[in-house]
Amino acid sequence: MPITLADWLTYLESLHPKTIALGLERVAQVKQRLNLQPDFPVIVVGGTNGKGSVCAMLESILHAAGYRVGCYTSPHLLHYNERVRIAKKQVSDVELCKSFEKIEQVRGAAFSGTSEVPLTYFEFGTLAAMQCFIEHKVDVAILEVGLGGRLDAVNVFDNDCAVIASVDIDHTDYLGDTREQIAFEKAGIFRSGKMAICADADVPLAMAEHAEKIGAQLWRIGREFGFDECSPTPTPPPEGEGLSFPSPSGGGLGRGPMQWNYHSTVNTRSSLPYPALRGAFQLHNASAALAALDVLKERLPVSMEAVRRGLGEVQLAGRFQFVPGKPTLILDVAHNPHAARSLAQNLAGLPPCPNTYAVFAMLKDKDMAGVVAALDPHIDTWLAAGIDTPRGATPEKLEQVLQQCRVRGEIKICKNISAALRYAYNAAGENDRIIVFGSFYTVAEVMAAKGLSIPI
Repeated sequence: MPITLADWLTYLESLHPKTIALGLERVAQVKQRLNLQPDFPVIVVGGTNGKGSVCAMLESILHAAGYRVGCYTSPHLLHYNERVRIAKKQVSDVELCKSFEKIEQVRGAAFSGTSEVPLTYFEFGTLAAMQCFIEHKVDVAILEVGLGGRLDAVNVFDNDCAVIASVDIDHTDYLGDTREQIAFEKAGIFRSGKMAICADADVPLAMAEHAEKIGAQLWRIGREFGFDECSPTPTPPPEGEGLSFPSPSGGGLGRGPMQWNYHSTVNTRSSLPYPALRGAFQLHNASAALAALDVLKERLPVSMEAVRRGLGEVQLAGRFQFVPGKPTLILDVAHNPHAARSLAQNLAGLPPCPNTYAVFAMLKDKDMAGVVAALDPHIDTWLAAGIDTPRGATPEKLEQVLQQCRVRGEIKICKNISAALRYAYNAAGENDRIIVFGSFYTVAEVMAAKGLSIPI
């Protein structure tokens, strides 16, 4: 068997002929062999975008409340261990290797004369995460859906509350090419007799119908729960200064006493601090997290002090993340049109600057034109770069898309992301802005180049 975590990850990548193979039969078989039966509350979070933020806020608030929280998210940026956290600490290489070894032992043909079960990289990781959570006796587990929901590996575990952060077009090869089709797949994480929460203001009919059909109680933002701002947006400070965040309406980066109120059919939380995550939709995400806590308040009571502390301390790399220094460097993993529109709204709320450079690299199976169209008004120079992965679009392909979209800015081809970043720093003045976006791969390579670490 493999020994190091790096060896294991290389091995896992070779186990299944497909990187993505949706379906629960394989992972359910191995789950049964491992007897993975969590006796703690499980929250499953899905959505086209925003699910990482919801997970981070839930984790931060519940940790502040004194609970031992297990959190499983994907993908990682720098190290695989980012995916599995217990008490806000990444699980060690040794623990992950032990979990992988146990899974390998029971999935093989030698296990009680059963047939070998091929697992994907993500399925293997999902089982390992839950195994770690059970062994560490966590008080609650937060599981982020990898893709879709209905056939995603995390859905093999029943949840006590399901959250959908948003619904938009992405992964059309697997989920369908309409919003209604995608909504049905995401609603697959709902459970009969349990609560389902949707933070998208436009709840697709397919999602509401599925909830009703299976007997899940659906809470919709703007109806069963919601938020309102209780102070005006103050004058924005200089970029990159202080722990300050835009209003959900896309306003300025206020450092003043901005507050907001949360309300639901069963609870009210007033005068809350803004989440310590920048972005136009973070109050939608925060409201969804608080709605989930309302649902579970009998088993996991959370004080106002814990909510305030958790919102103030939450961190999540690569989501409209400002890197200190000049010129301003902003990292965002936006990789589909919905996320790109959110990024564009966030950029529109910033003070103007002389020039904005885009370090831009995407996967070729994504809607490149949709992302470009959303951000075109905010970019003066596009630095199109390649991603070193078979799924990566070439710089030449990105150039073609940019030309077809007739972007207003200048287009330059760069061999790779590092070269694009170097060009941006050489060309930009101290009052200019560099935006890095298009993929988790894009942000990860820039974080590595800048020597940045993942905040915990």
